[in-house]
Formats: sequence, structure tokens, C-alpha cells
Amino acid sequence: MSPGSSFTDFLSAYSPDLLPARRPGPAARIGGEELRHGTTIVAVTFPGGVAMGGDRRATMGNVIAQRDIEKVFRADEFSCIAMAGTAGIGIELVRLFQVELEHYEKMEGRTLSLEGKANRLATMIRGNLAMAMQGLVVVPLFAGYDEERDGGRIFSYDAAGGKYEEHDFHSIGSGSVFARGALKKLWRADLSPADAALVCVQALYDAADDDSATGGPDLTRRIYPVIASVTADGFRRLPDEEVGALAQAVVDARYEAPGGPTAPLR
Repeated sequence: MSPGSSFTDFLSAYSPDLLPARRPGPAARIGGEELRHGTTIVAVTFPGGVAMGGDRRATMGNVIAQRDIEKVFRADEFSCIAMAGTAGIGIELVRLFQVELEHYEKMEGRTLSLEGKANRLATMIRGNLAMAMQGLVVVPLFAGYDEERDGGRIFSYDAAGGKYEEHDFHSIGSGSVFARGALKKLWRADLSPADAALVCVQALYDAADDDSATGGPDLTRRIYPVIASVTADGFRRLPDEEVGALAQAVVDARYEAPGGPTAPLR
């Protein structure tokens, strides 16, 4: 039997126990202990691409479980994915999605369209619905460069696999309400890639300011948000030195304006 272009379908047929959704899973608490959760993710479009950022904190209930977790990943050459929710399931889902896209390209000799990638991800999330009903919820944010539109696009999802295209900017996770307020204030249609990265850092700082599960930049430990951009030149993760300079500039400016930069009234 031909394995087809979907690695997930292939795995379902031959080794379904390896799929995250097929494993017998515990509830969101094991022996009274919370599982690790990742939190806030933001994404911003700019002419010719999209930027995505995530904080580095993982929590277990009211405890900081990890200060340097990574939640933003390269999906393929022209797209990126980030996750909020149960960290272990989310990281597995991301890895499976990366293999899914690579498998399709090898089998078909071409890449999926950005819309096709977003649809594949929706199907994979839908397969995790039983786990989500047990409290192991994973909600990703997907974005990439669309060659046909020569621009960036952002897709959000719900726990049942519903796919929704977002325009201009979006945020997910526990600090998303606060981050979205910053994005709404700072986003402009003419953002440069550097400005888009700065907007992501500003939004994550605002989320950390009001949401205890979101981690702000840790200058003493040199732990900064993960920021990535995707353009016609492909995926690029900004180096820590570059993000660190942005984080330092944001922190320095907050001494003068704790609420962050203001948008002009028009």
C-alpha cells in the first residue's frame, strides 16, 4: 500500500501508538501535580512577511517550571509555528507537523501552499480532541510567507481544529489579552521587519506585566523572547544578541514610560 503524501496518515496506519493523540494520556494533573504549560505567543504581519514571538516561561500551576522553554519553531522554509498549552503534547505536535511537511515535499516533489499547510495542521489538531477533553489542550499559532500574495499570513486554531485566518496581528495564550492590546496600539501597515520584531517584544513585555504565567525578558540570565521572521528569503530566527538588544531598549524605555510607547491620536 502506498504511504501517500501524509506522514500522519502513514503513522496512523502502521504505528498509531506513536501519535500524540493515540497515547493513553493522564488528565491535566498527575498525582496532584500540574503539567507544564507554555503561554503567550504573538504574531505581526509586515509588508512582505510576518514576525512571530514567544516568551520563555513554562508554568506548573502557580510555580515557574522552566524559564527558557522555546515555543516558536521553524515549520519549514517559509512558515513557522508556535504553541500554547500543554507543553509536552505541544512540542510533539510541532515535531510531527515538521515531519508532515517534509514528508509531503519528498513524496510529491513540491511544497504545500501556505493554505494547505494550515489545513494539514487543523486536521492534526482535530486528532488531538480526545486528549483536549482530558485537559491536555494544545493551541498552536501558524504563520508564513504566501508566495501568491507576496505577504505574510497568520492562522489561529481552537482545540477542536477550527482554523481561522487572522489579519495584521494576533496573540494566543494566557497573556494574549494584554499582548493584543499592545499589538493593536503599535501595529502599522508599513512596519519594517525590525519594527515588527520590536512590536513583538513590546507586546510580550506588556503581557508579562499583567499575566503571571508570561515571562518577561530576563536580562540578568540573558534569557530573551524567541523572535522569528518569515519572508520571501525564508525563515529566520533572530539571534539572541539581536533580541537582547531589543529587550534592553524596551526595558530602558520603560523607566521613562512604564506603560510603554503610546500610539498617536488621529
